[in-house]
Amino acid sequence: MEIVVTGRHTQIKQKFRDVVESKMNRVTAIAPDTQRIQVVLSHEGNPRLADTAMRVELTVIAGSTVVRAEASSIDDLSALDLALDKLTLRLRRTRDRRKDHRRGYESIQPVDLGEAEPEVHEEEEYVPQTASQAVAGDLEPGESVEVQVGDSPIVIRRKLHIAEPMTIDEALYEMELIGHDFFLFVNSETNRPSVVYRRHGWSYGVFEIERAKNL
Repeated sequence: MEIVVTGRHTQIKQKFRDVVESKMNRVTAIAPDTQRIQVVLSHEGNPRLADTAMRVELTVIAGSTVVRAEASSIDDLSALDLALDKLTLRLRRTRDRRKDHRRGYESIQPVDLGEAEPEVHEEEEYVPQTASQAVAGDLEPGESVEVQVGDSPIVIRRKLHIAEPMTIDEALYEMELIGHDFFLFVNSETNRPSVVYRRHGWSYGVFEIERAKNL
């Protein structure tokens, strides 16, 4: 199993790397087929957000299955513990769901709008732009861009993914894997761009998009 630890806007201390190495056995105990664990530590420079200044994003890759979790706290080690608790819970849910519901489809790589970029080792340079400029321009598949809107603390990330068509049930499953409250996909039954989202309890909703016809 490969463990990759990277930092964004912060330096990775050896103590943090050592703690990560020692705690990842919690992951392999639940998901022994794990091939790669990506750990991204990032720092929020805004002093008003000191209580959540450190954020840890964990991504487990086991074949074509991807499970994610993230958490923020006042320091890196407590953020790691919080994220790891969330991750192990989702891994258990995934394992139990596989046992209870034998699916006849191959798990599809999830479209994760907030996916960490573990290959980035240097700080990204934010270029002040307007909100419309932040989502404009062409991107290659898998390429992402982050821009800061003017002098505000708002940062917008845009990333292009190639989406495989799937059913609503499959989209809900993938949403649970990455731990988001929504999931963007192409509905294989209607061929429309769609979003499933969590409402409350075990209640979910679905948005489908249809281009308006010119009258």
